[in-house]
Order: sequence, then structure tokens, then C-alpha cells
Amino acid sequence: MLPRFCYIVFGVAFSALAQAAAPPAVPVVVKTLQLEPFADTIEALGTLKANEAVVISATVTDTVRAVHFEDGQRVRKGDVLVEMTDDEEHALLQEAKAALGEAQRQYERVQSLAKTNLATESLLDERRQAFDSAQAKLLATQSRLADRLIVAPFDGVVGLRHISAGSLVTPGIPLTTLDDDSVMKLDITIPAIFLDAVQPGLRITARSREREGEFIGLVTAVDSRIDPITRSVTVRARIENPERQLRPGMLMSVELQKAETLSLLLPEEALLQEGFRSYVYRVDKGSEPLTVSKQEVKAGVRRHGHVVITAGLNSGDQIITHGILRLRHGSRVAIQAEQKGQESLAELLRQASLQTGNIP
Repeated sequence: MLPRFCYIVFGVAFSALAQAAAPPAVPVVVKTLQLEPFADTIEALGTLKANEAVVISATVTDTVRAVHFEDGQRVRKGDVLVEMTDDEEHALLQEAKAALGEAQRQYERVQSLAKTNLATESLLDERRQAFDSAQAKLLATQSRLADRLIVAPFDGVVGLRHISAGSLVTPGIPLTTLDDDSVMKLDITIPAIFLDAVQPGLRITARSREREGEFIGLVTAVDSRIDPITRSVTVRARIENPERQLRPGMLMSVELQKAETLSLLLPEEALLQEGFRSYVYRVDKGSEPLTVSKQEVKAGVRRHGHVVITAGLNSGDQIITHGILRLRHGSRVAIQAEQKGQESLAELLRQASLQTGNIP
């Protein structure tokens, strides 16, 4: 029988051989999961409308005497846009004023006579009625005269004009358009399944191919009806337009941002897809040397290079983000760097002072 110290020597030797035969630890980069604020978004298309928009037309049939605006001109509320021929109305106005003056004098004369009982009450009532009728005729004439002036109902920009001086116009014929583009309304069509997630006050981000940059707005109203054919609902948002970059009719791509929730966010490169199942490599806490386990997870919404993990992981778990191609269940790992935010792999390698190519 061999001495006891021989067994000890053999055991140490076998252990050294086993360690020498074991594959080296794989250098990896990890990320420690924690609950982070995440706002899911709904993507849709919308069409811009002016805050106020009208088609300017005449209310009477007559000829145009003068046009007081140019194409694309900005006007103020009350500015005269079109002046119609009004010679006849001016004559009728003078006649109505004269008739009112005569009716007033007759009424006052009979009124003074009635005080001394030299005129009957019926005659006084007759003169009062004539005076009131003359006042009404004067107001009607003034109203018809006002119809000959077409004024801007609000501040805005006029479109192309479709008339010239001397044109004969009739009610309903469009003369031009007027848009208040200081604020734009954006009508967005979304599937009705998102109805509960969209409420007034929700923030939106809109983009257009015709204009650079993003435009921020707020949802102001949700239509009370759902389209029975498309099963969609119209949402209206308000976008400030101080620089007048946006115009009515523009098509906008929209992101409606839901309320923020605390979620586990994982970089997409850490997720392994096998068929319909998703996996990650999680560092086994407390193991010596460090090893990893292949963990099945349930992935949710994906946004901007990140995926929301809804099941399978907990806050505080360390997940392998780089180096996963050389890993298997139970593989030994050597953590070289920890990903904190949006660092690139090159930045992580520099932080860890690794040679290029150590991490696949």
C-alpha cells in the first residue's frame, strides 16, 4: 500500500492536470439589470390642418370693385380683402337716413302735441311705428352695404386669389383661402386597441419628409367614434408653429409616447433567439470561478436597440452583452468591463485595456 502522502501528491497532480485541461475563461462584458423608466410608443401617420381655416367667398351676387390682398399675404383680423360694387347700396343708405330723419321729426311733433291733448294716442302710436320701421330699414341697408366688403375673420395667411377687379361673383364661389397657421392641428389615425393608452395631454413627436427635425406636440382630443370598417380612431394633437414651417395638408409620421413605466431594459445584442424562444447568458452569482447559465426569458417591446424583459430575469442580474458567441451553459467567464449606458464595444474595450479581438 502506498503511503498517504503519495495519495496527496497524486490528488494535487490530477487537480493541476484537470485545471490545465479545462478551457480558459471567456472574456466578456456584462450589464447589471435594474429597473429603468421606459415609455412605450405608438407609431402612426397624421395629416396637418390649420388651427382655423376658411374658404373666403361672397354672400351676394355682384361685381368686384377692388382686391386688397396678394397671393400668400399675411392679414390681420378685420382687414378688407375684397370690395364689391356698392353704388346702389350707398344711394339706398342715403334714402333710408332721410326717411328716418323725417319719421323722427313727425314722431317728436305728435309726441309734443299729445302732451297737451291736441293729438290722439292712436296717431302717436302710428308715428312711433313709422319711426321704428325707418330705423329697421336703415339697419337693413347698412347690413347690405357691409356685405359688399369681405373682411378677414381672423389673423392668418391668404392663399392664391381666384378673382380680379371686374369679376362677377356669386355666393359660394371661392375667392381665396385663409389659414391661421400659428398653431397646427394634427389628426392621427390609430388602431382602436390603443384607445385606452391615448388620453389628452399625451406627448407626441412628429416628423415630415418636407421639413427637417422633430416637432413636439400634445394630444388635445380623441374622437368619440370608432370607424366600424377600419376599427380605427382619430386622435387630434396640437403643435405650435411659431416659425411657420408646417403647412396644412402635410403628411407627418408620429410617435405617441405612453406614460413611463419602470422596466428591465436589456441591450438587443445580449438576446439569443432560437426558434420562438429567447435566451440570455446570466452570470451565476457566488460561483468560483465565475460561470454562466443559459436562461430563457420573455421579451417585450423593442425600442432603439433595447428590449423590455417581462419575465425570466430580476433586477440585479448580471447579463452577458458581449462575448456570447463563445459561451455555453456552464462556461467559465472573466468579466472585463461592465456596460453602464450606451457605450460602444470599442469604448468598453478601451476602458478594460483589452487587445482588439479578445472579445468576439
